[in-house]
Amino acid sequence: MSLLPHHDGSAPPLLPHHDGSALYVPEQEPALGDTVDVFVRVPAGANVRQVHVRTTGDGEPRFAEAAVDRTDGGDVWWRVPVEARNPVSNYRFMLTGSRGYRWLNAAGVVSHDVPDNGDFKLVTHAPPPAWARDAVIYQVFPDRFARSAAADGRDLPDWAIPCDWDTPVIGRGPETPRQFYGGDLDGVTERLDHLDRLGVNTVYLTPIFPARSNHRYDAASFDTVDPLLGGDAALARLADAVRARGWRLLGDITSNHTGDAHEWFTRAASDVSAPERELYYFDEATGCGREPSYESWNGVRSLPKLNWGSAELRRRFATADDSLLRRWLRPPYGLDGWRVDVANMTGRRGADAYTHEVAALLREVVADTRADGLLMAEHGHDHTGDLDRGGWHGTMNYVGFTDPVWSWLRHGDDPVPNFLGTPGGVRRRDADAVLATMNTYRSLISWRSYTHSWQLLGSHDSARIRTVVGDAARQEVAAGLLATMPGTPVIFAGDELGLTGANGEGSRTPMPWHRPESWDASTFAAYRALIALRRAEPALRHGGLRWLHADADTLVFLREAPTGAVLVLARRAAGDPIRLTGLRPAENLHGGAPALRPDPDGTTTLPSDGPTFQTWRLT
Repeated sequence: MSLLPHHDGSAPPLLPHHDGSALYVPEQEPALGDTVDVFVRVPAGANVRQVHVRTTGDGEPRFAEAAVDRTDGGDVWWRVPVEARNPVSNYRFMLTGSRGYRWLNAAGVVSHDVPDNGDFKLVTHAPPPAWARDAVIYQVFPDRFARSAAADGRDLPDWAIPCDWDTPVIGRGPETPRQFYGGDLDGVTERLDHLDRLGVNTVYLTPIFPARSNHRYDAASFDTVDPLLGGDAALARLADAVRARGWRLLGDITSNHTGDAHEWFTRAASDVSAPERELYYFDEATGCGREPSYESWNGVRSLPKLNWGSAELRRRFATADDSLLRRWLRPPYGLDGWRVDVANMTGRRGADAYTHEVAALLREVVADTRADGLLMAEHGHDHTGDLDRGGWHGTMNYVGFTDPVWSWLRHGDDPVPNFLGTPGGVRRRDADAVLATMNTYRSLISWRSYTHSWQLLGSHDSARIRTVVGDAARQEVAAGLLATMPGTPVIFAGDELGLTGANGEGSRTPMPWHRPESWDASTFAAYRALIALRRAEPALRHGGLRWLHADADTLVFLREAPTGAVLVLARRAAGDPIRLTGLRPAENLHGGAPALRPDPDGTTTLPSDGPTFQTWRLT
């Protein structure tokens, strides 16, 4: 819900609240047919005399009356059982007071009737692996991360433009995918101590298969690791080193397309009777002697699109015992899961609509191969229709986190391109619009999908956060939100050093290991402290989310769990003091502000300086 401040800087009384966290839904993994208790917190003075839950099991609305379970600190907690009747069961609350009823759904409290797609959701599909909720992920773009000594002895392919580690990255143009810096997997292994100092516990590698580009999203094979990265043995060494630290290792797979040099495609393009022909979309009306016409990603001919209507593709990619999806999840590599490139387009082409079917198939195969495997979708825009279907465990949350944070904290007047290149770039917005954007996307998926999605401030496909926000102080605010909001934090290698980049290709900056004097030490210290904070506070990993205040320059929220609560203040600029009621005393955890002590009238005043990021543990 969006809370706008009163004229005196104080927040209005808190509204009734529910989310899908354990504080409100103690049974987090219901089975189909289970009946579970759900709770609503109604603050004192909220004018609620009666609470009903509305469910739509098997498509038919039903109402059940809630009962008062307890009173705690003036808040009344109402309890009501809900049946997980369907794989995804919707529910919302009807709050009746002296002036009629209001609805409480996943978007908040509203006084008008609303459709069911914004309801809370109980999900009975098998849950994501337990380790994912505690993950802090570090994204590595292998060509630009680190070179081992062995890299110097490798022959370069004909497509590559050799570059020294300090050669400037070309952000646009035909040479962009051909710049070759020679980072490899043994180089990653040699730099794991840096990741350990930072505090992350999961490594995510962008593609590692042979290709004809530095990004390797145009795979020429799925059967081996690129020899330029050290080959299969180097991946096994990295996997062993990651596991020895108790961490996880994720790979990156392209389910929407291959490269045009892929052995499947070269056979299909050269022989109309080849079994590989059905793996792609060819225009069979192509005349004799003409280049074959085929569907490709966004019209880029080097990326021919896969046809998921093909049973043979499903077998080779997923279901066969020796499929590419299974092979790399097994020893000696033992990847802990996959990030799926262009998941939003996978299986979609004209009248073909296989996306949800394919997502469920891939998830089934991953779980069958290793029970704790993760399957994460790339999705750059509205992902809400593709989750909670027994497929992707979550998504890369560009629209519900990255873009809103950018629009709030961006600096200057120069256009900042967002992930999908919207004309005009990222608009500058105040916090109320940012909060509305976040809540809109969050409210259309289950709490489970939201908390297992990746929150990120940038990636190899976007500008870097330092370029967007302009300075270390605002970057710390952004990193603070990354570390304290629900979801899995993902850090693009180099952001913790203050590296810059104006677009996706330009952000793929080689790590300046040999120039430590260029590192932003204060930014590294902030990231390290914020990651440590998240790992130390269960509420930041498993707690709910309750917004307390939003004005143009300020966001305030609580992360609450049965084990405790953390208060978060994010300011992009200095402003008027914020006065809140109903808070317990709190000790500062990050940011250096004084402890919070309510005044005799019960009012707590938060700091007014900025930019600043502060957190407190409520006692």
